[in-house]
Order: sequence, then structure tokens, then C-alpha cells
Amino acid sequence: MQQRPVLWRSLIALAVLVLSSVIALTTAPTLGLDLRGGTQIVLETRDTEEVAADAEATDRVLEVLRGRIDGLGVAEPSLARSGENRIIVELPGLTDPAEAAETLGRTAQLTMHPVLGVGVPGEDQANTDEEGQPLQLGPPALAGELIGSAMSAPNPQGVGHVVDVRFEGEGPARWQALTGQAACNPPGDPQRRVAIVLDDQVISSPQVHETIQCNIGMVGGQTQISGNFSPEQASELAVLIEGGALPVPVEIIEQRTVGPTLGADAIEASALAAIIGSALAGAFLIVVYRLVGLVAVVALGGYALTAYAVQTGLGATLTLPGLAAFVLAVGMAVDANVLIAERSREEYAVKPRLERASENGYKNSLSAVGDVAVTSLLAAVLLFGLASGPVRGFGVTLVIGVVVSLFSALVLSRLLTLAVLKIPAVRRRPKITGIAAIGPVRRKLEARDPGFLRNPGKILAVAGAVLVVAVSGLFLRGLELGVEFTGGRLVEFTTTDDITVEQARDAVTAAGFPNLSVTATGDGAIGLRAGELDDAGVAALREAVGSAGGGAEVLRDEMIGPSLGAELARGGIIALGVALAAQFVYLAYRFRWTLGAGAVAALFTNVMVVVGVFAWTGRTADGVFLAALLTVIGYSVNDTVVVFDRVREHWAQRAKEPFHRVVGSAVLSTLPRTVNTGISTLTILVMLLVLGGATLADFALALIVGIVVGTISTIVVAGPVSILLQRRWGGMPPRVGKSKQPVGKAGRRNPSRADRARTRNSDGAVV
Repeated sequence: MQQRPVLWRSLIALAVLVLSSVIALTTAPTLGLDLRGGTQIVLETRDTEEVAADAEATDRVLEVLRGRIDGLGVAEPSLARSGENRIIVELPGLTDPAEAAETLGRTAQLTMHPVLGVGVPGEDQANTDEEGQPLQLGPPALAGELIGSAMSAPNPQGVGHVVDVRFEGEGPARWQALTGQAACNPPGDPQRRVAIVLDDQVISSPQVHETIQCNIGMVGGQTQISGNFSPEQASELAVLIEGGALPVPVEIIEQRTVGPTLGADAIEASALAAIIGSALAGAFLIVVYRLVGLVAVVALGGYALTAYAVQTGLGATLTLPGLAAFVLAVGMAVDANVLIAERSREEYAVKPRLERASENGYKNSLSAVGDVAVTSLLAAVLLFGLASGPVRGFGVTLVIGVVVSLFSALVLSRLLTLAVLKIPAVRRRPKITGIAAIGPVRRKLEARDPGFLRNPGKILAVAGAVLVVAVSGLFLRGLELGVEFTGGRLVEFTTTDDITVEQARDAVTAAGFPNLSVTATGDGAIGLRAGELDDAGVAALREAVGSAGGGAEVLRDEMIGPSLGAELARGGIIALGVALAAQFVYLAYRFRWTLGAGAVAALFTNVMVVVGVFAWTGRTADGVFLAALLTVIGYSVNDTVVVFDRVREHWAQRAKEPFHRVVGSAVLSTLPRTVNTGISTLTILVMLLVLGGATLADFALALIVGIVVGTISTIVVAGPVSILLQRRWGGMPPRVGKSKQPVGKAGRRNPSRADRARTRNSDGAVV
């Protein structure tokens, strides 16, 4: 590295770290509702005969709902349109969503009517006044869209609160005509009233003040409704009047509620898992790679700081799956550092110069690191584009993690390593760097014959048998789908006193819910699941479970409509299919279609084995499980990409060598990186499995299985499939414009010790 580029890179890295530190210290992260507690409601607008539920109508509905939410007094609510006809409402801190769901879900066509007289008791219970007296109403005289605003305020004339209403458009003239007609009746007469009707229900029927003259009415475009209201009554009435008119009806298709204790426990568990897992992974790197490993650990600290700052600086919402993505991205950053360190060891074995070996290690690893990043980004982008709810937060965090990991490995770690290797004491003791020795794993692999893949058909037969065993779980036990995919409602309660599933089942059966599915969901919680369950039913279940357990609190409450469940299930299958196709297209472009097909076959095997493990163990496949599957595709392909990158390199150098030996030599030369990266990443995931709670534990299990199976499938699936395809439809080896291996003074390539070992066949003859 020349001095000027080094200086500029150092200044840029320093600026990034300083800015990240400032953001981290001054900006609080935006936590999702699954971490801070609250309610998320997804509404879908419906067509009417007069109005289509298009984007314009949905935007008008959103503005009306915004006024209603403001009247509920929820701190920092969030409303946003999703697609053309859906609205996502987030209400932090609101853990009893019944009131919000009722207010938001009302069709709420607000109208004002003249009162024609008193009706017959018991004949029409809808049109009754505040005292329960039935009213006869005339045709609507004023619609809700002509109301500009409605606000509650203390009564300036006495006790109680009033509601101030302001009209707009034709509203003032129509209100004047309506009140002028009512004023022609004597005070106390029902016909002197004006009925405010919401959804065919009279919500207020104020009497026109006695000072208003007949046929003149109230002028000025505003009025005041009084009635000795309490602050809560006045506020609710103002919300209903101002936000009463929706242009199209809405339906609640999804509702999620998370208690504050669950979010706090998740943050604590994830933080503890991240600290312990990262500490163990860092200790492993230092033991294996010594000084270079220590530099990598420091760079990983910079990665964590920068990734956190980018997340908070962009205002991206951090969700529960996002915490897992943050921890997982640490493992991906470890992967890049290990890959570079192993390549530097190879370069040092060819020519023992520390700085040159390190620099060549970075340069020659760039292709593999870039391919790994792109494949991971493909999975992350698909998560954001095709998934929904908290899983999208996982995709956002993963994108940030992948991008920042490149900065950590290729800029920060590179600069620190260069600075350390220039220290005179380090130059005099090259062994302490960790790259001056090839390591015990590589020494054992040098003597191995790379022809172990000469019979790919037999290897695939064994792999196929394992796959059949895994997939048979889908037919013998079935996959337990979550409410995200089946529709229905899932409620989790935590009780003051521990109770068994049998005790909880007896309690809910006695409460009149004998057909509910009752399970223990981990962390001492009781999960209740039903196809249909309203808010009143949830309240009754809470009381029933609480009576058996000395009190109960809602940990989580999820309601998914059947149409949305089918849509999410279909979207999940599409996401998996698109992910596999995208990986194939990219790998076929970067390498060759035969290699791309081998990689996709290995990815398909990984996914089916993970699904099979969940089927055999009876674990629930929910939205977080879908995130895990897509992550398995994005992460487990890393090993295949690294191996195939080395296949391309070796193949160009050994054009006349049998292809199965080329693949075998690539596997052996990258195996040290695979082992060390796997240990580092699995350490973090095991901590998530042990400490992360029920939700993160399932996520971690899926990734652990995916990473282990993915590492093995690279050897027993991706390699053999590519070998068979290459034998049948293969072409000439790829050409490389510039060799990645060091060249001697005479222009002849100097093979490394590992390469020299791989050029011998099983009989010891030179190939």
C-alpha cells in the first residue's frame, strides 16, 4: 500500500468511527413494538359500490384514522400506507388493543339528522339518545366530511367539558339550516334536537340552545356541544366527530400485541448472548491467529459500533429478529477476517514477507468476500421485499450488517494490520503475527489426496438418503405452521404462579373455550391458539388463566385474518423460490452454470433439512422461521462461494487436471477457513440458542442446523453435482487475466506448499 492511499483510508476510517461514536452516544435507537411493547394493527380498505379502495381512497382513510389515533392519547403513534389498500398502525405502550381496534375498525359514516320525534320503546334500539329514549330521525342533513375539526375543552360556563366543532365547505350553511329548522320547536321538545349519528348509532343528540331563532339558525361555521361531559367522554366524542367519515370501509386483517416485559427480556437476553458469544469468538480468533486475530477483534468492535450507529442514525426500527440479525452479522464479519487471514498464511508460505503476504491476502480474498456479501444481500433484500411485519426489520438490519462488515474487514482491519506489521518488534518475531505459520489443520490437509470426489454419484446417494429422512418428517409428523400462515389468533400469558398445560386447559375449558389449543411456549408462558377469537374472548381467557395462576399478563397477542395468512404462506414460498433462483443466476454469472446448479442443489438440501428438523421436533414454523430459512440460503451459500472461487482459480491453473481433483483441491485449501469461521459463528449462535429465549432459540436452532448442513453440503452436494454436470455438459476451463498466485523472478509460478502437496496423486506420482 502506498503512503497517500493509506493516509486517505486512515482519515476516512477515523472519520467514520468518530461520527459513529457521536451518533451512538447522542441518538437513541428506534425500537420495534416487539421490543418496547405495544400494538400493531393492519387495516385493509374495502371497495364499495360508489368508491374503489385505491391508493387515493386509502390515503384519505389514513388521514381520518390519524385524527382518531391522536384522540386516543397514545405517545408517538405511527401510521403508514402499505401497498395500495393497507394501513399499518403502530401504537407503542398500548397493550390492551380492544379500544383501539374498535375505534379504528368502525366504518364510521358520520351524519347529522333532524329529530322528528320520539319513537316507540323497544322498536328501534339503535336510534336512542343518551338517556336511552328512542328517537325518530329525518334524512341526513350534513355529512361528516364537512366537519373540519372537533376538540374537547373545559366548559367555560361551568363544570364538565364541551366539544367545539368547526365546519368547512358547505358545512356552515347546512348547519345553519339544520339548527334553524330545529329552533322552531319549543325548548325541551325532542324535535329541537340534532342527532349526530355514527355507523347508524346516535352518539349524541344535543338540543339547540334557546337563544337560537327559528329559521335563522346558528351562524359562523362553528358550534359547541355541551352536556356536562367528563374529560374522557368529551375527548372520545371529539375523536368520533372529527374522524368519523371514512370514504371506504376498513377491516382489521392483522393485530399484534407485545407486552413490555417480553420486549425487555428479549433485549436483555440478546445483549447477553451477543456479549458472551462475541467474547468467546474473539478469544478463539486470538488463540488461532494471534496478533492478526487481536487486530480482527478490534476491527469487529469498530464494526459493532458503526453498524449500531448506522441503524440508529437512519432511524431504522430495531426488531426482535433484527437483534438476531445484528448478532449474525458479527459472525459474517468474522468470516471475512478469517478468510483474509487464511489467504495471508498461504501467501507467506510462498514468500515469507509479512507486509507483502498480508496485502496479497487482502487483494486475493476480495473476490470471495465480495461474492459472499452479494449473496447475503440478495437474501436480505428478498426479506425486506417479500416478508412482512418484524421480519422486514431483520432484512434491514442484515443489509446494514453486510455493508458495514465490508468496511470492517477491507478497510479498518486492513489498516490496523498494516500498522501492526510495521512495528520493528513484530518484524523480528513474525510467528506472533499468526500468519507466519500455516496452522495444524492446513498441515494435515496438505498430505490429503484431492481425488476423494472421484465417485460423485455414490456421495450424492448418501446425501440423498439423509435428505429423504429429513423430508419424511413432513409426511409423518407434519409441519406446525404458525398463525402467520394459517390465520387465527395466538395469545401468550405469563402467570404469577407457575401452572401446567393441563391446569391451563382445564381453566379455559371451564371458561367456555374447550376447543382451544393450549401449549407451553417456553419461559414459563402458556400459549392459547384458536381459529377465531375476539377481544372479549381474550379478556375472558386472561381472567380464566389468571384465576388458575394467581394472575396473568399478556406477553404476546397475534391475530391474522385467513386471507392474509394464505397470502403470507404463498409469499413465503415465493420468497424461497425467488431466493434460490436469484442465487443461481448470480452464481452462474460469476462462475459457470454447472457450478451455480451445484450451489443451488446444496441450498435446496439445506432448506429441506432445516424444515425437516422443525417437523421432527414439532417446532412452530412462523414468520421468524421464514427469516431463518432465507438467512440459511444467504449465509450457508458463503462456504460454497468461497470454495467455488478457489475452484475457478485452481481450474485456470490446472486446465489438464481432472475436474474432480480441482474441486477436491479447492475444498482442502479452504477447509481451514471453513472450520475456524464455523466455530466462531456457531459460538455466537449457541449463545442465542441457550440465552435468547423461546423465539430467538428457534431462530438460532434453524441457523445452527443450516450452517452445519451447509458446510457439509458444499462437499457432498454442491461439489458432486457440479462434477457430474461438468462431465456431461462441461466446457473449457475459465481464463484469468491476472494470476492470483505469486510469480517468481523468471515469470514461472511459485506454487505454495499446499499446492505442491495437491499436485501428487494417490500413488505419489506428480500429475
